[in-house]
Amino acid sequence: MSQLNPMTEGPLTRGPLTWGDFKNTLQQNPDLHLQFQYEEGKFVDSSYHITEIKQAPIVSVDCGGVMNSWTEVIVQLWEPSEKEVDRSMKVDKALKIVDLVEKSLPLNPNAIVKIEFGNSKFDTRQMYPGEFASDAETFTVNLVPDFTQCKALTRNQSCGTPSAEASCCAPTPVKQELELVTSDGDNCKPGSGCC
Repeated sequence: MSQLNPMTEGPLTRGPLTWGDFKNTLQQNPDLHLQFQYEEGKFVDSSYHITEIKQAPIVSVDCGGVMNSWTEVIVQLWEPSEKEVDRSMKVDKALKIVDLVEKSLPLNPNAIVKIEFGNSKFDTRQMYPGEFASDAETFTVNLVPDFTQCKALTRNQSCGTPSAEASCCAPTPVKQELELVTSDGDNCKPGSGCC
């Protein structure tokens, strides 16, 4: 298989792919069968359907108190319970679904694209398109997991505290244990007046 990834960095280091770049890459391969690999050697069944395409504007405030906003385009894939042996989606058919969606919902070309998929052996999740590969008949999108991050630390800031050492993401400082000291005698017996 030859690599079609237009980015120079690897799939885990290049950052998320935009909807515009993803769609453009698909448009360059209309006659190939579109496959999605969700784990090493595991592919979405070729009888899958694209059930919906969602556009989600996200607004958040991170742990450093900074407001962030971005848009995601999420393509949902579904495997029917009964496999359709002779059915395989070509890139051209996927693009026709995209065109139908965009007649009602213009998709932001700068949005981050994610693919949503799950089956009985793989919990439903959203993944990023990683590397692209093709051969004479197939165009494969290798999916990579979504990830969490601390945006404040990526800006070299703390999580809402004055210093990075006191950050919620910094290692927890070791707490000093208190030693219980007891006194000899009758000082704290009931009726002694110490309490």
